[in-house]
Amino acid sequence: MTGNSGNAHMTELTPDIAHHALLDARMVRAVKGIRLLGLVSWPASAQNHFLAEAAQGRYTMPVIEYPKLDFSEARRELDAINREADHDHPLGHYLCESAQSWSIAAELLEVLGTPAVTTHSIRLFGRPDEPLPGAGPTTVEAARHFIDIANELDRELLAPSETVAISATALQLQLQSALDDFFDRRVIEVVLDPDLIAKAAAGATRIRLRHGAAFSDYDRHQLLEHEAFVHSLTALNGREQPHLQSLALSSPRATATQEGLAVFAEQITGTIDIERMKRISLRIEAVAMALDGANFLEVFHYFRLAGQSDTDSFTSAQRVFRGVPITGGSAFTKDTVYLRGLISVHTFFRWALRQRKLVLGRRLFAGKMTLGDVQRFEPLFDSGVLVPPRWLPRWVIRANGLAGMLAFSLFANRIRLDAVPKSEDFLDI
Repeated sequence: MTGNSGNAHMTELTPDIAHHALLDARMVRAVKGIRLLGLVSWPASAQNHFLAEAAQGRYTMPVIEYPKLDFSEARRELDAINREADHDHPLGHYLCESAQSWSIAAELLEVLGTPAVTTHSIRLFGRPDEPLPGAGPTTVEAARHFIDIANELDRELLAPSETVAISATALQLQLQSALDDFFDRRVIEVVLDPDLIAKAAAGATRIRLRHGAAFSDYDRHQLLEHEAFVHSLTALNGREQPHLQSLALSSPRATATQEGLAVFAEQITGTIDIERMKRISLRIEAVAMALDGANFLEVFHYFRLAGQSDTDSFTSAQRVFRGVPITGGSAFTKDTVYLRGLISVHTFFRWALRQRKLVLGRRLFAGKMTLGDVQRFEPLFDSGVLVPPRWLPRWVIRANGLAGMLAFSLFANRIRLDAVPKSEDFLDI
């Protein structure tokens, strides 16, 4: 953990900074009701009914009803903020792009249950057939790569401890103890939620676990590194910002960086396993299937054939169809950001090491921002307008260990596997 310097909050604001700080405060008020993930998510009753029918061998299409929402007033205010901000100023650039993404999210929520949601979702999160950063393969091609590797690996290699199920109640106690130890007090509360469809969800001060769910030892470590030490920490640190309170909010435009940073945290701490990569990749493939015309039941059975239980298959499939018609041709595309975000964040940290700017990696935790934001914000951090993160995960604090892993990654990426000797030739090494 780290602490902010006492005089950072006393920074005297120049007129341009003060102007944008006021616009930021207006944006925070305007987007208060735009809870994108909360409003597109399905009720637990839909899952309970579907699973009860499935237990009798009947698989029926769920019926989901969405509220009629009107965010026209919020969108007018966001448009005004966009006009009044200076796009050439680091804060103005941030505000313009943030206001635009919140406005798209509002438009999406106003057409819930229609195919138009897909259009807005793609504007926010992209498509699975878009190329990864660096002109690489498409996101869905990368997903298929990880699925193939996971399917080829022998599950008998799993250690006995990796197959022991942890109850939600036991995990709640374990996570709560670890978090209280990290903060030296109760900052984040871990609770059981019977109405949660996902296995877990994180906010700034609360992590919810689905009551009755079973977790693995990998799940436990992933929840700490991904949910608590990225999603919750960036929200908590964002609340510490004296002049840019919106950094505490989950802006849609920051989703790719947030999820990429969270999965990178799993990777850098060794808590990600190939089955986790497979689950992420299956969801990307499922988004592509839905866009190509697959309906909810077809996507559900795709997850079942991939080895997931009925409960997990429903959970995975509903992610793909949040807010959209479930008859095929539409999808909520958020899950496509995980691999793209991971590649971007991994590349960013390698670039930061090469440029001797690993401090930018720390500053990513000062709030919910994009990789571009943290670079444009450099002078604002240097001047004290933005304050450094109060809390950091241990892997970021241990800069030498992080640098060692990144340095090896930089070198190893220069080796072409197609030029490596055949496996039997390694016997002589």
